[in-house]
Amino acid sequence: MSDNWMSVFKDVLGRTDRSLVGELADTRNAWAHDHAFSSDDTLRALDTTKRLLISVSATEQADAVDKIYRELHRTIYSEQARTITRKTTPVEGAPSAGLKAWRDVVTPHRDVASGQYQQAEFAADLAQVHRGEGESEYSDPIEFFRRTYLTEGLSHLLERAMLRITGKGGDPVVELQTNFGGGKTHSMLALYHLFGEGSAQDLTGVDEMIAQLKLGDLPKVNRAVLVGTAIAAGQTRAKNDGVVIHTLWGELAWQLGGKEGYSMVADSDKSGTSPGSDILTNLLTRYSPCLVLIDEWVAYVRQMYLTDGLPGGSFDANMTFAQSLTEAAKATRNALVVASLPASDIEIGGEGGRHALDRLKNTFSRVESSWRPASAQEGFEIVRRRLFEPITEAQHFAERDAVLVAFSKMYQSNSAEFPHGCGEREYRVQMESAFPIHPELFNRLYNEWGSLDKFQRTRGVLRLMAAVIHSLWESGDTSLLIMPASVPVGATAVQPELTRYMSPQWDSIINSDVDGDGAIPIAIDRETPNLGRLSATRRVARTIYMGSAPTSEESNAGLDDRSVRLGCIQPGEPIGIFGDALRRLSDRATFLYADSGRYWYSIKANVTQVAADRATQIDRADVYAKLTEQLKKDRSRGDFAGVHVAPDGAADVPDEMEARLVVLGPEHVHVRGTAESSARKRVEDILANRGSSPRIFRNMLVFLAPDAKNLGVLETAVRQFMAWDSILNDRETLDLTESLTKQAKAKKTQAEDAITARIQETWRWCLAPDQPDPQGAIEWNETKVSGQDALAVRVSKKLKNDESLMTILGPARLKMSLDRYLWKNENHLNTKKLWEYCASYLYMPRLVNSDVLLNTIQAGIHQTICDHFAYAGRYNEESGRYEGLILTGGGSAVIDSVSVVVKPDVAQEQVEREIPVETCGETPSPDTGGDSGGTGEPESGDGESRLTTSFFGSVELDPDRLGRNAGQIAEEVLQHLSSLRGANVKIALEIHATVPDGIPDDTQRVVSENCDTLKFRSHGFAKE
Repeated sequence: MSDNWMSVFKDVLGRTDRSLVGELADTRNAWAHDHAFSSDDTLRALDTTKRLLISVSATEQADAVDKIYRELHRTIYSEQARTITRKTTPVEGAPSAGLKAWRDVVTPHRDVASGQYQQAEFAADLAQVHRGEGESEYSDPIEFFRRTYLTEGLSHLLERAMLRITGKGGDPVVELQTNFGGGKTHSMLALYHLFGEGSAQDLTGVDEMIAQLKLGDLPKVNRAVLVGTAIAAGQTRAKNDGVVIHTLWGELAWQLGGKEGYSMVADSDKSGTSPGSDILTNLLTRYSPCLVLIDEWVAYVRQMYLTDGLPGGSFDANMTFAQSLTEAAKATRNALVVASLPASDIEIGGEGGRHALDRLKNTFSRVESSWRPASAQEGFEIVRRRLFEPITEAQHFAERDAVLVAFSKMYQSNSAEFPHGCGEREYRVQMESAFPIHPELFNRLYNEWGSLDKFQRTRGVLRLMAAVIHSLWESGDTSLLIMPASVPVGATAVQPELTRYMSPQWDSIINSDVDGDGAIPIAIDRETPNLGRLSATRRVARTIYMGSAPTSEESNAGLDDRSVRLGCIQPGEPIGIFGDALRRLSDRATFLYADSGRYWYSIKANVTQVAADRATQIDRADVYAKLTEQLKKDRSRGDFAGVHVAPDGAADVPDEMEARLVVLGPEHVHVRGTAESSARKRVEDILANRGSSPRIFRNMLVFLAPDAKNLGVLETAVRQFMAWDSILNDRETLDLTESLTKQAKAKKTQAEDAITARIQETWRWCLAPDQPDPQGAIEWNETKVSGQDALAVRVSKKLKNDESLMTILGPARLKMSLDRYLWKNENHLNTKKLWEYCASYLYMPRLVNSDVLLNTIQAGIHQTICDHFAYAGRYNEESGRYEGLILTGGGSAVIDSVSVVVKPDVAQEQVEREIPVETCGETPSPDTGGDSGGTGEPESGDGESRLTTSFFGSVELDPDRLGRNAGQIAEEVLQHLSSLRGANVKIALEIHATVPDGIPDDTQRVVSENCDTLKFRSHGFAKE
């Protein structure tokens, strides 16, 4: 067939049939090469074979394959029943207390609960029922009407048919045309049973119609059933009374009147020519009241397209018969002809089918009446009635209503979180009609899944929902309603019903990304207890799959986040958790796409998989280099003079008298309480050495090390960032769409944000050296730092709180260190040497810089009682006297090589020796000649001071280095003078400029204006 398709089969069979041929060819090749076949593979092959045989009108062979198909179903059913509970692990949920689960309110029909529905398959077959075969739900009129919901369209059809048959009105010809699975065959079965052997009064719902129409008992009706797929145009059919049938009109006449009826069209049947409308009128009149049902008419007629010599007659003869039959029905008072015509390509076939449909529609359009298929809301009731027993107890009605009220209130109070209209009364009515199935699930099945060519809206929904309900019933599901999130997509009985209509790749996608045992959503729920408590990620994944898989390749595919929540959340459950689950799932799923707030699954792996592959291939050294680069972007220093990030060695850390933070690189991690960690070894080396020389100012260093446990998570984030960055760089090579490019940019930004956050979590161990005993070993204080500030800021805050780094030092604290370590045997200590001790020895306070020490000294001499230390400008070793001694009352101090801090008792002794009448801190009277601090020299006998009292200096500065030279003068000269008590220092700047070529007018103007602004005492220009 495949080799001769264009020359033989193209005009008769359709595109769908050709795909069946191709699939069977692949199956045959796999079998020939001894490939293994699973049960699902075998069932699919048998189903495909049956469909192709029906298309070519090989009815007997199709029935034989169908028997094998059903037998295999029965064989594997017991195995499915044993494993279904294991495969369908119920999802967790936490709805509001007091609400009853759907299983406690309503019960599935016995065949659905037990799984026996697999044998019936909800296949309404008119020819099979006419032969007296098939399941009781279709062949038994009473059972059929008990399970059938009489929609508005079906009720209208039955009423008009009863009027027509009883001769009280109605239409002679009815055309049923809907998409594949729209309820055509079911409507014909309803007519067939309505006018069957039993009393119509016994049929559920029909008795009310009869009473309303005031018809009484219906008459006995002769019925003829013509099903195009059950009649072979190329074969004759021998009946048990010896009659041999060739054509449709021969079959029609024989069914209505047996051998006698056939004789009325015998000549036309044998010759394959259509009988005229007069003969058919006589036939219908002779056997009226009569009902003629013609199903799959196009499937029969297309076999004759461009083909002559068939027993069934020619294509044109059959088209003529259609016209004659409709005219005859119109002329016969008690005759009704009902025919089904396809509306979807899957039923039409090739060019022959299209041509046949056009001709038939033209014929029927002149006499047929309109017929409405079931609406979506009526479809809810059809499926619900077929799958569930009716609710009969008043308590169960109340429990159902309580659930519906809770859902409505949730939608109303959180209207921004759910699609518009969910909180309205109309939606409440839909929930009641669909109970216990959530309307959102029905909408997805009828809209998205119903758009698939092979998915029959009624039969397909019944098959799928029967499998879903059976799985949930067996697994003990306790959800309030059966929602999209409830569908056990990966269950043994359910998955084939979802994938049979789509490409085989969906099986692996379900197993990996949606609902398999090791699927990503389940892994996320296990990793995150907050999500796992509600199976939140799994429910989100199921909802997205049910709403997007059938339409994944369309331009506006997917669900928005509000629709996802609608399919997931029950009353009483926290809404935010499902948003978190959606975010985590979109970060990790391979086949899940997210764009512009919409989410959908596709058979094409998204760039997430490409990113994951690239991330695993990135070398760790490159990851560490990227991490170091990220660390160096942080320019914050906190209270430190410098921050050194990931130094290559000890030589890269300066040995200076300023507090510095060393941030170790990612290769040097720390484990709490571990002396042998890589970080500890690194900081010990840096603290001890400065390159090849010993480090002197060791008390100026503290260290920040990464946590070994958190570094792995940070590494992952860096790999993801680098992978997404490389994908964006290669977007042209990868041929990324605009949507995928946007996704990659979003993922890169997310990864970058994750790096920033996780750096804060990883670089958390502050290692500060300490030496409580000057003769003992060095100890390391390890402190966990946290917060949202920059790393250096966080460390400096923590150390200041612990007094391990000081920006302020009290005089008492300084005296404590002086007494304990430095001047036990000394009366004074040089200030510069004191600062060097603070910077060098780990047992001294760690000060951020020398200003802290200077401020401490000045604070000490500003006190009213000299009990910590005194300060002197210098110590005269020849005289043994402290010059410029200050005990109290304030004054300026400097840290240099001559100034000293003095023990308070020693300073007091000098003051008392030189001014016996004074006490420490008192101001001498003018006639003593002492200064206000008691530190001046006694005056000589002639009244002149022994100390010089003024200074004058003049220096020429290089105008190109004015700033540097002025700074040196301020530090080396002015600081010493201004620190003296009572000093009055004045500085004047003189500018002399000579320009041989002359000074332009505009320059003179600018300079003059600026001099006025800067308040020069005098300025001007002159000519030589």
